[in-house]
Amino acid sequence: MVKRVTIGFLGIVALLFVAGMISMFELGHLSNDAEKLMDESRGSMESAKEMLDAIHGHGTAVTHIVMTGHDVRYDTLCMNSLLRLEATLVSAAERSKNNAALDSLVVSVAELHMMTEELLASEIDATALEDIIIDDFDDDPFSKSYSEPAAKNYDIYWYDVTYSAMRNKIADRIDDYITFAFTGLTPQTEQLSRNAYRAVTPVLISLLVMIAIVLMLFYFVMLYCVLPIKAIDKSLADWLAFRKSFTVKAECRDELSSLKEHIGGLIDRTEKNEH
Repeated sequence: MVKRVTIGFLGIVALLFVAGMISMFELGHLSNDAEKLMDESRGSMESAKEMLDAIHGHGTAVTHIVMTGHDVRYDTLCMNSLLRLEATLVSAAERSKNNAALDSLVVSVAELHMMTEELLASEIDATALEDIIIDDFDDDPFSKSYSEPAAKNYDIYWYDVTYSAMRNKIADRIDDYITFAFTGLTPQTEQLSRNAYRAVTPVLISLLVMIAIVLMLFYFVMLYCVLPIKAIDKSLADWLAFRKSFTVKAECRDELSSLKEHIGGLIDRTEKNEH
């Protein structure tokens, strides 16, 4: 009896241990995949922010150059912002090799690089603003068009039409990049969900098996241990109280069978001594 009960409880412990090890192994993979996914998402966000900051700094420098003429400080800011944008783009391309939106962004940044070199190589005086002359001040003070390249304010025209369009185009490409990056995370997120179910499945299975084993163990303990002990106790109490014959109406095995025989032998010996 002791051996069977011991084997039963050791079986439950072994089952729980194996299920726990499998779950820990799967949860470790799940944790690594989730951390990798978060790092990739965080990296995409940081790259997009870095590129937007770079294009903002570039736009600020170009605005000052066009409006006030060349200045070492803003010329340097313009080139440094461009280099920062290109470096971030290279880093993002190495990390997200399957992001199709990066191809369009690379082309747009290359065009911006050529445009920047032309701007820094050009001669821009600090009279660009002075060239905006409104001859006819009517109801709309901005009705005077300065969008013709043949006009004196060509630098303003270039900034308003060419550069602004390019900057907005790059900003849109950056938005496409981050949108594509997060869209690409959807299959990985679904895979994480499947891995999560796979990680908890051994625990659920072991829980069901453990419940079945516990119920079976309860049944056999009641059948081969509790009920025989109660029958032995009742029969012994009847003999002590009423001197009824010691008859156990239960199936006794192993140690309980030996206990019943010893009590029966003791009762028989006591009865013989009384007679």
